[in-house]
Amino acid sequence: MSKVNLVTGMRPTGKLHLGHYKGVIENLVKLQDEFNCFYFVADWHALTTKFDKTETLKDDKFNVIIDWLASGVDPEKATIYIQSQIPEIAQMHVLLSMITPNNWAERDPTLKDMVKIIRSGDENIQMSYGLLGYPVLMSADIMTFNAAVVPVGIDQVAHLEITRDIARRFNNLYKTELFNEPKPRLTQVSLLKGVDGQKMGKSFHNDIKISDDEKTTSEKIMKGITDRSRLRKNDPGHPDDCEVIFDYYKVFADEETVNCTRQECVAGTRGCADCKRQIAKIINEAFGSVREKRIQYVQNPKIVQDIIMNGCEKARPIARETLAKAYDVMNLS
Repeated sequence: MSKVNLVTGMRPTGKLHLGHYKGVIENLVKLQDEFNCFYFVADWHALTTKFDKTETLKDDKFNVIIDWLASGVDPEKATIYIQSQIPEIAQMHVLLSMITPNNWAERDPTLKDMVKIIRSGDENIQMSYGLLGYPVLMSADIMTFNAAVVPVGIDQVAHLEITRDIARRFNNLYKTELFNEPKPRLTQVSLLKGVDGQKMGKSFHNDIKISDDEKTTSEKIMKGITDRSRLRKNDPGHPDDCEVIFDYYKVFADEETVNCTRQECVAGTRGCADCKRQIAKIINEAFGSVREKRIQYVQNPKIVQDIIMNGCEKARPIARETLAKAYDVMNLS
């Protein structure tokens, strides 16, 4: 049985952190063996909220793909491409925008989320035409490759509904079965806190990057919040009240280590600083080979450039074929 198409993208936020790794990248690596995967860097989407901040965009795109590759995304198994290098997506966006009712876009939860993000820095900012069309462009990303499956977290299922609605409307309007109504592939997204207890994020300056070296990783973890009620090393601890560090154990350590850490913390035989040093060592060991691969890609950028070029060359004929079929059923060709 041939594999069905799966499409997913990531905004170019620059060097990725451990939250991205646990929440997204691990899943990308698993999915590439099960589906015909199309993984893209969504640089057009980045412009919807940061159209005036493009100084680092080229480097940011490059760093996202390097982190994917170093973490195990295989260009022989998955098609890796840059959104803006597939012009057929933009053409599909135009076609889909013609049939999408305005209120569909306005009520889409994706758009509402984007509005919150963009207004978080300036309450008076105006919504751009591009931002309003964000949900339709997202649908074009998926439908240009006629994906049957899109990986989403349980809280993102509603985001996919507009794509399903647009695909259904297109098929009904033009009496065709051209487009799949893509189904969600539910994924267990691990929410990893930053060292300050907030959601891990570059903008919060609380993240541990995949690319951080051992020294930097250890220094960041030593700043991590633990059990605020514990004043001295020998005080009995409360692992479940440890805001950050014990969560890192549950994500990165094996079960035996987690249980031992819990017991020693509760007994007051292990201090928080010792806990931090151990989890820093565990994380550094876990990402040692990933970081080595990453350095190799950084030192040989042409390899990455060739992977991107080959991915785009592989993606474009598929995109052209889908677009040509859409033109045909709409009597544009």
